Amino acid sequence: MIELVDVVKADGRREPFVREKVIVSALKSGAPPQEARAIGEAVERIVYDGMPSGEIRRRVLEQLHDRNPEWEENWLVYDRAVKKRGAATVGVPAR
Repeated sequence: MIELVDVVKADGRREPFVREKVIVSALKSGAPPQEARAIGEAVERIVYDGMPSGEIRRRVLEQLHDRNPEWEENWLVYDRAVKKRGAATVGVPAR
């Protein structure tokens, strides 16, 4: 179990890191449950207090890409279409 740590959002707010958010995002990207849990655990191992949410996002995208590039692309498509967030605005190179 990881020590409770806060994530710093883009607007400066702090909120607790919740591994389940990573897992749900990975599931929505197309990862099967076992892979989604593994991604959540991998990110949880590297998270630290005050970690910017953008860095967590980058780490999740790396995990998705390493396991199945289609999952990473699914996440990026969702960000662009639903959240209106372009890859360049969050430090992720466009693919």
